Amino acid sequence: MRRPEAHRGPRTRPGASAPANGPGGAPMSTTSTVTGPPPAPGPQGSARRPRRDRAEGRSPWPALILGLLILSSWHLVAASGILPEVFLPGPLPVAERLWLSLTRAGLLGYAWVTIREALLGCLLAASLALPLAWALHHWSLFSRAVLPYVAASQAVPAIAVAPLLVLWVGYGTTPVVVLCAFMVFFPITVTVLLGLRGLDTDVIDAARLDGAHGWSMVVHMELPMTLPAILAGLRTGFTLSITGAVVGEMTMGGTGLGMTLASQRDAVDTTGLFATIVLLCALATTIHWLLYSLERRSRTVRALRGRRAT
Repeated sequence: MRRPEAHRGPRTRPGASAPANGPGGAPMSTTSTVTGPPPAPGPQGSARRPRRDRAEGRSPWPALILGLLILSSWHLVAASGILPEVFLPGPLPVAERLWLSLTRAGLLGYAWVTIREALLGCLLAASLALPLAWALHHWSLFSRAVLPYVAASQAVPAIAVAPLLVLWVGYGTTPVVVLCAFMVFFPITVTVLLGLRGLDTDVIDAARLDGAHGWSMVVHMELPMTLPAILAGLRTGFTLSITGAVVGEMTMGGTGLGMTLASQRDAVDTTGLFATIVLLCALATTIHWLLYSLERRSRTVRALRGRRAT
């Protein structure tokens, strides 16, 4: 005769606690139910970066206030007569001289020569620095062998390289361009190398699993992800390349702003020297701002692509 089975409660896994009983002895479920919508992510992670970008790149007030303070101090010192005008002309005579030089003396044409030499030197350095940074990143033995010599090249002053370039290449635009490339080669290499070493290894490994190797990895993954670092290196290198072009023109000859500075120095034209220096500062600031804007845009595009991918 078949025995009736006893009532069995809910089974529990070994080591798991039995379900709690509610009112009346009925078992009560341990699964909680979310009755409201999930909390929205806090605004700190998404708003902190845009606020920092606005503070760094979109607000001109700190730079304008500092510029006004510098001009005011310059004017007060020049007007006080502590220093003779031949040593420190006032900002108004310098501004007048700069305007006359740009409109009548052809100073803008000399500036274009210097910018062209600096641009060619920066591009030459970048064409060598980008492949070298990639090789230093991927081949550790090559990095240990070459990187100390790349760093040692910065101990050689540009003023000592200029006579050698004249002996090897001669006078003209070519030695000035080579000198510019020599001065900016190391900063671009180090900046791009740091950008490559800062890539997300999880993203790179995922790309390898998807079949990205060799040239496709460089073009589709490493180059776009390293673009902000490349632009940062070019931003630093181009402004430094202008200095190299001026030094090269003053020591090896030329028809740019370096030649203008040398002529004004020989003539003890302090007002003209200040006007040319102000123009050089304005050129460097403009180039720095343009490249920084491109760098910020590349970071924004990269962030948007990352959000779409997730």
